[in-house]
Amino acid sequence: MAPKNVCVVGLADIGRSPRLQYHCISLAEEGYHVNVIGYRGAKPKKQMLSNNNITIAYLPPVPEVNKYLPRILAYLFKVIWQSISLFFFLLFKRRSHFVFVQTPPAIPVFAVAWLYSLLVAATFVIDWHNYAYSLMALTLGERSFIVRASYWFECYFGQKAAYNLCVTNAMRMDLIERWAIVSRVLHDRAPSEFRRATLEETHNLLTRLSQRYPLLGGAAYSTLFTRLREDGTVEMREDRPALLVSSTSWTEDEDFNILFSALIDYDKSDRKDIPPLICAITGRGPLKDYYIGIIQASTWNRVSIITPWLEEADYPTLLGSADLGVSLHMSSSGLDLPMKVVDMFGCGLPVFAHDFKCVGELVRNGENGLVFSDAVQLSSMLIDWFSGFPKVRHEKFEKGIKEFQSVRWHQAWLETALPVFKK
Repeated sequence: MAPKNVCVVGLADIGRSPRLQYHCISLAEEGYHVNVIGYRGAKPKKQMLSNNNITIAYLPPVPEVNKYLPRILAYLFKVIWQSISLFFFLLFKRRSHFVFVQTPPAIPVFAVAWLYSLLVAATFVIDWHNYAYSLMALTLGERSFIVRASYWFECYFGQKAAYNLCVTNAMRMDLIERWAIVSRVLHDRAPSEFRRATLEETHNLLTRLSQRYPLLGGAAYSTLFTRLREDGTVEMREDRPALLVSSTSWTEDEDFNILFSALIDYDKSDRKDIPPLICAITGRGPLKDYYIGIIQASTWNRVSIITPWLEEADYPTLLGSADLGVSLHMSSSGLDLPMKVVDMFGCGLPVFAHDFKCVGELVRNGENGLVFSDAVQLSSMLIDWFSGFPKVRHEKFEKGIKEFQSVRWHQAWLETALPVFKK
């Protein structure tokens, strides 16, 4: 039998859509021909670029008409532009046997993908990562006409999919109760490249980062955290600070003020047994410049904050070198889980996560991490965690994290997603 063709569509930056890329890589590894349609931005993973079974097509960006048109007309123009360009790209490629859409966004991709599937007798599949209408409501408000239209649109066209995947058990139940949509749960899992970093990998990464952030540097052949022995091997410095990481998209569904306030409390603490703290916050997003301005205008004694944008290979190394991870994700719907925590657990990193409706499907409080509800609670947890660092080690979460690491993305995908594409 000839290999089947799968078109994977996401109206987002392909390079910043890890779950979409993982789907593409798994499909290609199982022999499917994959056409990916999305927007250009960050560089996709090397497995995407090097696999002969994967072809990437970049949609033309939407012209910026917000300055000249009222919001509703600008949004209507965007929908029309994306509908025409996406339908054109779908038509002028090899015929697809499956059309696989990751949402959000939902408008207009659900309708366009369904129409194309109807025309070529392809199977229409949706992967629900969150609800588009709930993300819109963060900025437009729940009563907005656009938000209400998105709700109806997701319901109407979502019901037309032949198969559905989703990210949590909570979302599976909500899809059934809200729109009578039956779905399979495919929890996010980290691929094998997410693991604890070796001392050499940590030293090399920090040495490179110190060129942009001098505070990470040390004396010759050393960094603030590591140093070379005379025999050429690397050791951790006993006088090193603690390394805290948080990956954020700098959007409204992640309240950075919570972490910022907690770091201020940590910085002002009169405890003598807590170390200096380097906080590395990765990611890009619309609110990044705003918060960087606040950080730079603040006076710090014990805490330093850096905001690096990392190359694909360096991100797992940073997570695998850190002492603790923090997730600020709150979820606009309360039904999705933060990919950043999946990455951190994949690297064997304990996590403090903001508490919300279904976070317990990933962070089991007291077993593989801890949850917090506000800045006061987070600052207290940070102080307790780093008390006595680096001599005091926390091993109570290791069993829970190793249990999570025992299942990687492709294994979970084979069990849950592959049967859909064998129909």
